[in-house]
Amino acid sequence: MKRSRPEEVFSEKVGKPRIRNQVLFVAFGSLFAFSYAAATTNVETEYWKKRLQSMSSVWSLQSITTTDLKRAQNSELIRELREWFAKLNEKLQDAPALIRPWIGLAFVSVLQPYADASEGKRLCWKVCLLNAAVYLAWKVKRWQPTMNRRFMHNPLSGLSFTLLMSMFSHKHFLHLLLNCMALESFGSAAYFYLMREQAKSDPPMLESTGAYHFLAFFVSAGLFSGLVSHVASAKLLYPRLVKQFSLPARTLPKPETWASAVAAPAGAQAAAAVNKAVPTILPSLGASGAIYAALTMTALAFPDSQVALFIPPSYPVNIQYAVSGLVCLDAIGILRGWRLFDHWAHLGGAAFGVFYYTYGPDIWARMRRTFPVDPADAVTNS
Repeated sequence: MKRSRPEEVFSEKVGKPRIRNQVLFVAFGSLFAFSYAAATTNVETEYWKKRLQSMSSVWSLQSITTTDLKRAQNSELIRELREWFAKLNEKLQDAPALIRPWIGLAFVSVLQPYADASEGKRLCWKVCLLNAAVYLAWKVKRWQPTMNRRFMHNPLSGLSFTLLMSMFSHKHFLHLLLNCMALESFGSAAYFYLMREQAKSDPPMLESTGAYHFLAFFVSAGLFSGLVSHVASAKLLYPRLVKQFSLPARTLPKPETWASAVAAPAGAQAAAAVNKAVPTILPSLGASGAIYAALTMTALAFPDSQVALFIPPSYPVNIQYAVSGLVCLDAIGILRGWRLFDHWAHLGGAAFGVFYYTYGPDIWARMRRTFPVDPADAVTNS
């Protein structure tokens, strides 16, 4: 008798994409983001407390509030902007007198709204600038191979860090524009909610800035939404894809009459009809998942708010109805197999927003208490 090895099936030959490394990356990445954010927030809060106390003997530890800390920070920002603008005017003295006022006016048109904006909106603008920088990098042809490998997340690549890099990546201007507009609106509202809940913490804790908290939330939401999309591709779409390829080749039935042969689709159309049901796994990019988290958290925090499209028809709709409609649309997109958007990432981001609305403020308060401040780490430069 002759021994023979059993023939490997197609699914065993191609293997299966893993999710363990991606799960660990998201878990430890989020833990690091919140740990760093909590520790840095505590250090900065202690720094501004000491700075206020050094300014005047009126301030005591009991009288300082979070509002006082924020006012001091905003005053410092305005002072720095004025000093920078004064130096700019000195450098413009050598510029032609005809264009000098226009240059100054252009800078004032940018600096004044920046100074007047809330901290949350300023932070969202900075994230949008980062997204814009990555978008411009996509336009450099010789960088295309690197951008495709590093700034898009392919579930079949085995990479984990691209879950983070792809979050700030946009290839098309319309995608970038819509995400930045949504981030400015819902991101700043989510920031306000996080600061409001922080003020309700028991026992009370001062917080000079919510920037690190919001960034930790934003990054963790983006990582989680990307992970949901990755798991769906690896555990749902990929097995279906392998199953389709492992089946015998499909053939169209032969036409029985001349009329049916004439009515039969052309070769290319026939191939498209045969392969229509075969799922595809596409790389993903963009901040939509993180923005969805901010959107759902805003809808739960401010249920009476209304939203409207910036293009007609711009009829205002209750935000909770709008979010429910978007979630239903993404669910339908998954069931119907739509491929234009990453619907799994959208739903993952929405779920993270609901989770963080429910448990996030308590988690943040515990994280801050976990990292007590060493007075030596908060040196006042007065």
